[in-house]
Amino acid sequence: MSEFGITASQTVGPFLKIGLAQGDQEYVVAENAKGALRIDGHVYDGQGQPVPDAMIEIWQANIYGKYDHPDDTTDAELVKSFYGFGRSCTDNSGHFFFVTVKPGRVAGLGNTLQAPHMAINVFARGMLKQQVTRLYFSDEIEANSEDPVLNSIEDADVRDTLVA
Repeated sequence: MSEFGITASQTVGPFLKIGLAQGDQEYVVAENAKGALRIDGHVYDGQGQPVPDAMIEIWQANIYGKYDHPDDTTDAELVKSFYGFGRSCTDNSGHFFFVTVKPGRVAGLGNTLQAPHMAINVFARGMLKQQVTRLYFSDEIEANSEDPVLNSIEDADVRDTLVA
């Protein structure tokens, strides 16, 4: 029996975008859907340069605060044709966008409620694992002040970077 060494890891790229771009996954809902909103953003590297081949995924609850997932056993209404998932690849300027709806509040640990938010994964070359973060809404002042996940970040300046 021969022995094999451990396979070394390597970062993704530079061809991430080629294999994953599948068009229209930016549209979680139609642009003309009731309550539709557009979220635009940019991805930059550590030197402030645009990342032209990053992929961003969002996962969110519907407007009633229900996820389209078997583990969500809440009584909130499930919206047909809303899956709560989107994927967008950056263009040459690092720009991405999503068209979706603002999610409702979802249950947190214990009897807490989380503020409306989107879970975000960022995949890019040079990263062994995706960056996991969230986006909160600036018009949800009271809900944001009560959110146990958002408020687990002690530094207010860092916490504020998650609110758009």
